[in-house]
Parts: sequence; structure tokens; C-alpha cells
Amino acid sequence: MNAETSRRLLFDMLRIRSVEETIAARYGEQKMRCPTHLSVGQEAVAAAAGAVLEKTDLAVSGHRAHAHYLAKGGSLKAMIAEIYGKVTGCARGKGGSMHLIDESVGFMGSTAIVGGTVPVGVGLSYPMKLNKTGQIACVFLGDAVPETGVFFESVNFAVVKQLPVLFLCENNGYSVYSPLSVRQPPGRKLYELVAGFGLTTHHGDGNDARAVHAALSEGVAAIRRGEGPRFYEFETYRWREHCGPNYDNDIGYRSVAEYEAWKLRDPVPALQRALIADGVISEADVAAMQAMIDAEIDEAFAFAEASPFPEPGEAFADVYAAGAIASAAG
Repeated sequence: MNAETSRRLLFDMLRIRSVEETIAARYGEQKMRCPTHLSVGQEAVAAAAGAVLEKTDLAVSGHRAHAHYLAKGGSLKAMIAEIYGKVTGCARGKGGSMHLIDESVGFMGSTAIVGGTVPVGVGLSYPMKLNKTGQIACVFLGDAVPETGVFFESVNFAVVKQLPVLFLCENNGYSVYSPLSVRQPPGRKLYELVAGFGLTTHHGDGNDARAVHAALSEGVAAIRRGEGPRFYEFETYRWREHCGPNYDNDIGYRSVAEYEAWKLRDPVPALQRALIADGVISEADVAAMQAMIDAEIDEAFAFAEASPFPEPGEAFADVYAAGAIASAAG
């Protein structure tokens, strides 16, 4: 990995971490009135994917989408405004944290429905194949998604049609409060299960940003060569509660010891230490990065605070496509 990519990875991880920690710190102000799912601890996968994907590639995600949206190039101002329910938000204040979109950078949307964007991502890839555009579609998903029927159907279709899809699974070990051990038979591995559909799969450490980047670089290149879809599973861990800004190690579904063990594997300082040791960056460089990020975050929150709420009429805008309305009227 070259120095420029290494620095980008660290910058994006620091930025994602800082944005979400600021959301957590300010959530109690009661100005962000939507549920929010944070991915603190999971930054490496999103940052690596953002560095590998092209702006023209398309991506979709689920309810824990802040990192994916930002890594793909989504506007931070528009994201924070959306979480505040303001009309300047990326979904004009209608969607909140779980419904982010920025078509200008190829982030085609996220949804709260587990697995809901998997067929959307596969559908986006079909014209790419037919028109030979060289693009790929990236479907970000969690470890609960391979347990849904729509995932099975979508992967099967992608394999049959040899579509340019990257199924990118962040396995943080839990579906809300249920670990994999109560959802899957002993010994079953998700990447092995998915391999049964006839596509190449990969399993790796989701907290090693450079390893994730190397694996995804190889996979994306293969997809672009027309070798069909691929499934990548990376093990990682969310630090905070499933939904909300707090920590929940005291409610019984996971232990403090487990959390502490994963926290020692924090991907952000791990990459920072490695890059400093390799002479790629200095402590002063990191401080400059953080100062730039902090200023951007302050500006984004000020923008959200100052932005207006949508007018009541906005509730009826963009409900139906214009053509559909005209057809119904005729």
C-alpha cells in the first residue's frame, strides 16, 4: 500500500470515529430525535471500502450506515442535518440516521430493514453488467443479513447472472442482543455458508485496515474483470449499544471482559502506530488531521443547528414519481 492510501485510510477512520463520538456526546441534547446506530470500533472496513471503490461505483447499506456513507464521499453537513431532521439533510429531513443517500457520490441509500437493500444493490448491478460500464455495486451488510431469505435469493441471482456485486459483511458478532452462537449451528461460518452458492468468499480481521484494503483491492479487481460477485466477511466489534449513544455492557448479553478484549484491538490507534513506525506519518501529521476533522465537525453541527425544519407540505413531496401521478390522473 502506498503512503497516500495509508494516510487516507487513517484520515477517514479518524473522521468517522470523531463524527460518531460527537453524535454520541451531543445526542442527549434531544435535538437529534431519530434512532441512531453507531459503528464506533468498526471503522476499518468502511474506510478501506471507501478507498477501494470508485466514485462511479454504487453502494447501499443498512441501519448502521454513517461510516459507509462518509467513506463513500457523502456530505457530512447533509448527514448531520438529516439526523437533526432539517430540510438541508440528505433526505430533506424525512429519513433520519437510518435513511442516508447521496447519489452524487454513488451512495444510493440505506434502510432500517435488515437485508432490505441487498436486492437493491443486486438490481443496481444488473445494468452495469448489461451495459459493460465497468462499475460495481457494493452491498454493506451485517452478520444477521445472511440469515434472511432475500439475501439467499439475491446472492443466487447475482451468481447465476455473474453480476458485478461486492457483498461486504461486517460481522460484529451480534444481531441486536443475540450472538451468532444462538442463531447458527456450532461450527458454521458465514463465509463458508455463502460459498455454497458458488461464489468466491473471503474471511478476515476487520480491525486490520491495511489487510482489509488489500483483500478488497484484490476482490474488486476480480469483479471488474467480469469474474462475478464476491462475498467478504470481516470480523469486528461495535463498542456502543445496538441503538443509541450509550454503552450497554451491564445488561447481560455480553461481558465487560469481551468488550475490553476487543477494545485493545481498536483499529484506529493500531493503524496510527503502524504508520508512525513505518515513517509514513508523524505525530504532528496526526494532530493536523484531527484539527481539520474537528473543524469540519463543528461546521457541520452548526449548519444543522441553523438549518430550518421542512415545511409541512414537504410530507407530500416525492411520495410518488411524477410520471406515476400523471398516469393515475389520466
